Amino acid sequence: MTDMSAPANPPFRPSMLIYDRRYRSMTFQVIVFILVMALAWWLVNNTIRNLAALGKDFNFGFLWQRAGYDIPQTPIPYTSDDTHFRAAVVGLLNTLIVSILGCIAATFVGIIAGVARLSNNWLIARLMTVYVEAFRNVPLLLWILIVFAVFTEIMPPPNAFRGDDPAASMILFDHVALTNRYTAIPTLAMTNDPGSLDLGARITFNWATIAFVLVLIGGWFVRRMIGAWAQRVQDQTGSRPTTWWMSLAVMTVPSLLLIWFFGLHFEAPELRGFNFAGGLNVQNGLVALWLALTLYTGAFIAEIVRAGILAVSRGQSEAAFALGLRPGRTMNLVILPQALRVIIPPLISQYLNLMKNSSLAIAVGYMDIKGTLGGTTLNQTGRELESIVLMMGVYLVLSLIISAGMNVFNSRVKLKER
Repeated sequence: MTDMSAPANPPFRPSMLIYDRRYRSMTFQVIVFILVMALAWWLVNNTIRNLAALGKDFNFGFLWQRAGYDIPQTPIPYTSDDTHFRAAVVGLLNTLIVSILGCIAATFVGIIAGVARLSNNWLIARLMTVYVEAFRNVPLLLWILIVFAVFTEIMPPPNAFRGDDPAASMILFDHVALTNRYTAIPTLAMTNDPGSLDLGARITFNWATIAFVLVLIGGWFVRRMIGAWAQRVQDQTGSRPTTWWMSLAVMTVPSLLLIWFFGLHFEAPELRGFNFAGGLNVQNGLVALWLALTLYTGAFIAEIVRAGILAVSRGQSEAAFALGLRPGRTMNLVILPQALRVIIPPLISQYLNLMKNSSLAIAVGYMDIKGTLGGTTLNQTGRELESIVLMMGVYLVLSLIISAGMNVFNSRVKLKER
């Protein structure tokens, strides 16, 4: 017989924190949280005591002191008379430049190599296998040094391009010059320069750049409006109107008009005296770092792409072949879109690795955030703790931004369930 007089919820007793499953997990979480906070407090207190014993404090005032050192590759105006903060900003921009360029190039290399590894052509498949295994199993730092040595020891000096019959010649339609000091590439120039918007602190934005950005953003919104209109028409009539030409016109025509209005064109480098002028001279450290990061990360992405393709059922390709699709269109229209669901999650990790591996730039003299804030600034000011904390924060924020952006993209391509 059940005792109906017994209370449904027995009164709380301290022993229930351990023996009752309703409270046990929360008890352990509170204990772990207290221990972690105690450890953090001990570390902070111990650090403050040690700094006080050395006659130091914890502040970031050194960021506004004169830097006193030069940076070879500067995307924004910078001199040695600027502050350590501006030097850190230059280093951060250099990190972003090599990371963005590396992620884009490594993606293309990885996709091509991953698909080629599955090719029916024996030679192509084996060559891609050699590439993947060679780059995956050799440390990245060695590849960076090897590529940099190729540029500095094998490439000709700038004066080798002089004369009617020069010892060296430019590549890519005589628009790129590979030298042992830098790589001269074309740069964008405008016939009708509208000037720049001065925001102070020598931060300027060209009005043409602002116009292009506004046109692209406006075209993106108009394209979404066109898509929504087409969807409404399809819902009402059952027939979707042709909109590809509208979307193409909205995204390209305004930009083409701006290109014509501003007279935008490429200005090729020309040898004037002992150096190239008229284009953009890119430091070989940046080129070597970008190329090594691209090939190294591309090898890992190739394996991710290959695994994603193999994860798609063979029946999908057989069905596409039965419908008359050729292997190339089958790969582009059937296999790769489905493989993206498998490829994207590990691809995020490779993008993060590439961004963090860019900290090896100091090996070839490319001044990224590690070379400026974590290198020269740290050595000059003696603020090692503050510099390391700032670098950790920068890399953490960049990693979270990459993860968030790629997770948004992953949510768009993942399989939608009802």
